[in-house]
Amino acid sequence: MSISDRTCGITPFLVMEVLEKAQEMERNGEHIIHMEVGEPDFDTPDCVKRASCKALDDGHTHYTHSLGIIELRQGIADDYKKRYGVTVDPANIAITQGTSPAMLALFSMILNRGDKVITSDPCYACYDNFITFAGAEPVKITVTEEDSFQYRVSAIREAIDANPGVKAILINSPANPTGSLLTEERMKAIAALAEEKDIWVVSDEIYHGLVYEGQEHSILEYTDRAFVLNGFSKLYAMTGWRLGYLIAPPQFLRTLQNVCQNFFISANAMAQWGGVAALKDADLDVAHMKKTYNERRIYMLDRLKGMGFNIKHDPTGAFYVLVNMKHLAEKFGGSSLDLAYDILEKAKIGVTPGIDFGPGAEGYIRFSYATAMDEIKEGMNRLERYVAANS
Repeated sequence: MSISDRTCGITPFLVMEVLEKAQEMERNGEHIIHMEVGEPDFDTPDCVKRASCKALDDGHTHYTHSLGIIELRQGIADDYKKRYGVTVDPANIAITQGTSPAMLALFSMILNRGDKVITSDPCYACYDNFITFAGAEPVKITVTEEDSFQYRVSAIREAIDANPGVKAILINSPANPTGSLLTEERMKAIAALAEEKDIWVVSDEIYHGLVYEGQEHSILEYTDRAFVLNGFSKLYAMTGWRLGYLIAPPQFLRTLQNVCQNFFISANAMAQWGGVAALKDADLDVAHMKKTYNERRIYMLDRLKGMGFNIKHDPTGAFYVLVNMKHLAEKFGGSSLDLAYDILEKAKIGVTPGIDFGPGAEGYIRFSYATAMDEIKEGMNRLERYVAANS
């Protein structure tokens, strides 16, 4: 039996490859410092756990509406009004089992074979696989460290003009892997360009709330020609709960509902009630986590710069630092993947190779500070020794 071309084309998620190697080493007794995965190390807030347990006790153990319980959709709408001043109809929100299913549903719904989507290089490793799985093609625009890894709107315009069939522009701010925050001016310009060219903006807002300098903005502040991807994994430390959502224009909702009914049926009922509690009651927990992340960010940046790494613009959101380590990767032919495995083997630190995020990040290494400060300090000590021995 042959495997479909569609699934054969899915590339490995390299951060998971590194993580699985690190876990194997741990099973053999090694102590690994984990700076590879973008997963909060905090426990889920108690208010969320209590609400979900109550939902279980109250018998909320059955299918919900395919688009999610109205209490959660209303809570998300209220949150967007409070944070950004935008009015979202709860009927335009679909609750999904994490943000990845929302992405799968979205691209399956809006893309035909041969369509194109503009993405940045580097960008989140899975975007391209979702786009190509839908039969479409990513059009890569290189963003550079010198420009704080931000889109140049002129480059987007050139890409649209040079590539007939562009259906959407994908933005992610704050961004994975760079921690970069798009300026309000660039977001406004991207929104205006999308309206001019009659295409869509897809805005991945999963790291909203985790911004330490400046202010994040939702694309819905500037245009209705947009889809918003978001979820509870990062801000509320709910990765294992698998709870995300998609905000879509009203003309897409019936089709989106059909997709959700057939492919997913509904998101987990108890998790949805946990999401309601997160939006209502977890502000103090979030403030504590955000303060702690920022302390770790400042410390990690200081240590990395002290080792001689030239970080041109400090990342101001999410929980990542993308570091140019090309001089260390030279001994591996420039391969950041080989460098990441060498750091894992010799320094016992799990890190993510830049190539996971696109050719524009080859030679870079991504460090996550979503781990305890004691681990970060030990990891930086180990890295300092590794750099001294290999420079």
